[in-house]
Amino acid sequence: MSEPIEAFKNAFKIPELKNRIIFTLIMLAVYRLGCHVPTPGVDGAALAAKMSQAGGLLGFYDMFSGGAFSRATVFALGIMPYITASIILSLLIPVVPALENLQKQGQEGQKKITEYTRYGTIALCIVQSIGIAVFLQSLGTEIVPRPGIGFILMCIISFTTGTAFIMWLGEQISEQGIGNGISLIIFTSIISRMPAALRSLVSLIFVSEQINMFQGLFLVFLMVLVVAGAILITTGQRRIPVQYPRQVKGRRVSGGQRTYLPLRVNQAGVIPIIFASSLLSLPGTLGSAVRIPQLEWIINQMFHPGNAGYMALYAILIIFFGFFYTAITFNPVEVADNMKKYGGVIVGVRPGKATADYLNRIMTRITLTGSLFLAVVALMPEIIYTFMRIPDWNVVQFFGGTSLLILVGVALDTIKQMEQHLIMRHYDGFSGRAGRIRSRRSF
Repeated sequence: MSEPIEAFKNAFKIPELKNRIIFTLIMLAVYRLGCHVPTPGVDGAALAAKMSQAGGLLGFYDMFSGGAFSRATVFALGIMPYITASIILSLLIPVVPALENLQKQGQEGQKKITEYTRYGTIALCIVQSIGIAVFLQSLGTEIVPRPGIGFILMCIISFTTGTAFIMWLGEQISEQGIGNGISLIIFTSIISRMPAALRSLVSLIFVSEQINMFQGLFLVFLMVLVVAGAILITTGQRRIPVQYPRQVKGRRVSGGQRTYLPLRVNQAGVIPIIFASSLLSLPGTLGSAVRIPQLEWIINQMFHPGNAGYMALYAILIIFFGFFYTAITFNPVEVADNMKKYGGVIVGVRPGKATADYLNRIMTRITLTGSLFLAVVALMPEIIYTFMRIPDWNVVQFFGGTSLLILVGVALDTIKQMEQHLIMRHYDGFSGRAGRIRSRRSF
């Protein structure tokens, strides 16, 4: 316990690291202030009361915006449009040759891809702002006293500007602060709901007595279990031993050492959960727009949160997208070719196609493990909400599910960067001399 505390103290002894930490905290404070700036023409208090029990996709979306979505503030869209645009660009890079060439151009190409991501974010913001404005108007005049074209235009301007500002904050944190800016904004949004979730849990146990002490302790135990599992899966790696030959250049002898190729258990992060949630929301949107009794029955049975059909589809989609995203981010053939180019061989495996087949087989096995874990974690709030009959969705969502997975991953990323600064200045890191903290793939 003394090692992490000493590491935090040492972090403020390094001027550069101290300035980065303070800058990051200031930017996150600005973000939290913006989450409470109301959008003109919307009764935020009435909307929050109406959406207090929203689950499924709306609750998931509100979690990423730190409650700004349920109050329809200027940050209502949060950072989700930027994440969606980034995911779309990542999926298009292997498919579109022009984007693939940009990625191979190094830093200049990455700047161009980032610029395309920003344009895509603005386009998504405009489309989503129109949808949210129409949705808010459909709730009645107690939420939107003056509906019409003017209100829709105001929503487009407010929501799009808010997301653009959040995007700028995230980029500033990544450049001048500590950690990944976008990930830290999501982390702040989720952690900001912790006090409300704890108050709700205490109220449900001791005030309204809607749940008993055993159920409350079970939720806390579940939270600890998910956090421990998230740490294991997030930092888990399969280390493949790779041997490089000795090279003699004049009087210099280089190489000849054995290294390791780390294959992550959870290569895709929480992206499969986001993809699956977005896809499952489409039938419900279609059903609300097209009033067909047969279609509504199918949607209620298969695509409504809490049903067995919904949970089965959710798990299948998470596993599918886990394999899909891993396949486009990790190419065994390319890795095998690079190893062969520099003379590296996996011990006991022939170079070339045999190496690619071996890596593909190993990656398939560990990806299945990571995807199954993601599916269990994502379905945990649905299972608790359905079988334990806990009335507050926010309590269920916080104490078991995707939110904890994100919190653990972002915390590990940030601590990893701080540890690198400490080690460069000859200080011990958060894990002492025994080992180093591994991070995950950021948003």
